[in-house]
Amino acid sequence: MPKEIFNSKYQFLPRSDLLSFEEIIRLARLFAAQGVRKLRLTGGEPLLRKNLDVLVTELAKIEGIDDIALTTNASILTLPRAQQLRDAGLDRITVSLDAINEQRFRQMNDMDVSVEKVLQGIDNAERAGFDNIKINMVVQKGVNEEEVVPMAQYFKGSKQTLRFIEFMDVGSTNGWNLEQVVSGQAIVEKISEHFELESLEPNYRGEVAKRWRYVDGGGEFGLITSVTEAFCGDCSRVRLSAKGSVYTCLFASRGTDLRHLLRGGATDEVVNEVITDLWRARSDRYSEIRGSGESVLEEHVLEKVEMSYIGG
Repeated sequence: MPKEIFNSKYQFLPRSDLLSFEEIIRLARLFAAQGVRKLRLTGGEPLLRKNLDVLVTELAKIEGIDDIALTTNASILTLPRAQQLRDAGLDRITVSLDAINEQRFRQMNDMDVSVEKVLQGIDNAERAGFDNIKINMVVQKGVNEEEVVPMAQYFKGSKQTLRFIEFMDVGSTNGWNLEQVVSGQAIVEKISEHFELESLEPNYRGEVAKRWRYVDGGGEFGLITSVTEAFCGDCSRVRLSAKGSVYTCLFASRGTDLRHLLRGGATDEVVNEVITDLWRARSDRYSEIRGSGESVLEEHVLEKVEMSYIGG
């Protein structure tokens, strides 16, 4: 969310437009009834939402939900907060960290947040009992690609799993610049110059990260190659924005508004029907279209939803 756009003059949503915890829980329950098993709280920065542990507690009670995760920059993840979330029923934490070099990291986050603060947040999560912590690094050509090997070296042999993510030209803010993409193949080549690697089979169908392990037993890392090797066909994710719109693709230009149904008195049966119809009719495969060289449909050249609106 670059400051030149999202500054003090930017008109953010009034709080009344955001889904309440009760509305989020109701929708989560309806999605769970249709087969959803995993929930992820993302953002923006989800830890800015007050009483987040209250939401987690209620989500954990939903029948059918067996995994609740959180994606955070960890800059405000204190030990008490991490423990509070763990006790509430949060299963996993993913931390966004795009550089281990202090100067480069501060330049990228544009919020004067230090690497040490994020690393302390990771440590707090571990001390609170989270044993499945993932670290996400988005790699941008000409920005932080030289951090790939230092990041790999830092987390190799640790309890955390580092995942490299190809820079995704999502939304309109970034100008749809494919020249900033460092391919997953290039990332593996960089790391293999320093360590012997071998590929691993996915843990399950639809797993977004390709797995690689260090032959010397130093653990593994993941690659999310949603730009150069699209996995649209196996995608089973749906995203609910803070204001109640549902998106079936990160590259979507429009969502389906469920908030007006909730606040208009719609029954669960009506909302369920809308959700079912939305999923059955989904045909979004923008990454595959772009990667195959097919002509991009008109709907894909419209203004895109910003990732900060719907999470990753």
